[in-house]
Amino acid sequence: MLELDGTPNAPVDLIKDGTDASFAADVVEASKEVPVIVDFWAPWCGPCKTLGPAIEAAVTKAKGRVKLVKIDVDQNPAYAGQLQVQSIPTVYAFFNGQPVDGFQGALPPSEIDAFVEKIAALAGDPEAEGLSAAIEAANQMLEEGAATDAAETFAAILQEEPNNAAAYAGLVRSYLALDDVDQAEAILNGAPAEISTDPLLEAVHAQISLAREAANAGPVAELQATVEAEPDNHQARFDFAIALHANGQVEDAVTELLELFRRDREWNDGAAKTQLFTIFDAREAKDPIVLNGRRKLSSMIFA
Repeated sequence: MLELDGTPNAPVDLIKDGTDASFAADVVEASKEVPVIVDFWAPWCGPCKTLGPAIEAAVTKAKGRVKLVKIDVDQNPAYAGQLQVQSIPTVYAFFNGQPVDGFQGALPPSEIDAFVEKIAALAGDPEAEGLSAAIEAANQMLEEGAATDAAETFAAILQEEPNNAAAYAGLVRSYLALDDVDQAEAILNGAPAEISTDPLLEAVHAQISLAREAANAGPVAELQATVEAEPDNHQARFDFAIALHANGQVEDAVTELLELFRRDREWNDGAAKTQLFTIFDAREAKDPIVLNGRRKLSSMIFA
C-alpha cells in the first residue's frame, strides 16, 4: 500500500517507537532474529528531522531484512546513557543482541542507504536463501526421477530470478532427463547473455552434445568386437567410446578415448581430446572420473 504522498507503508513492527522499558525486547531480543537499527533522537533536534525520514525510507526499502526502533532520549535516557550517546542524532545497529555498528549526525541519503544495506546483509538475504533451498529441492526431485516436477520448480525459480544460472541449468537437465533434447537445447539457447558463459550452462551444453551423440550410438557389443579385431581402427574405437558413454559406462568411455589419443592424438583434428573435454565439462569438476581422466590426459600431452 502507498501513503497519500506516494511512499510505501512500512510493514507492521518494522519501524516502531521504543522506550527504555521495551528496549530489551524490541532491540536486544529482536536483533537475534533480524538486525535492528536504533535511532536516538529528540523532538527539538533539527538534524534528527532530516535523518529520521531518510533512515525510515531506507529500512522500508530493505523489506523486512532490518528493523528500526526510534528512541526519544528526553523521555528515555537510560539506554542512551548506557551506550554513551553524547549527541543526537546517534544511530546504533544491533545484531545477535550486541551493538555492531553506528554513526553520529545526519548523513546524505546515499550513505544512509549504504549503512542500512550493510546492516541488513549481516543476516543474509532471505529471498536468496529461499531460492537456494528451492533449487536444492528441485535438484533432489531430479535425482529421484521426478523430472517433470523438477522442471516446474526450476521454471518457477526463473520467474523470480531470470538470471539464475543454477535454475537455468537445472531446467535444461530436467528436459534432458525427459529425453526432450530439442526443448533442452531451446531453453539453453534462450538463456540471458549475462549468464551464457557460466560454467553451469557450459556443462549442460556439453550434456546436450553427448545426448545427441547417444541417440545415434551404435551397438556396444558390435563396436567392441570391431575394436578388438582392428585395434588401429580409430573410427571404430571413437564410436565404441560414444556407445559406452551412451550406455552409462562413462569411465570405460574415457579409457577408450585416452587409448585413442595415445595411439594418434591428431586423428580427426584431435577428436579424442575434444570428446574427452566434452565429457569432462558435462560432469562435476570433482568427479573422480574427471579428475583421473584429466590427470592421465595431461601426462600424455606433456610426456
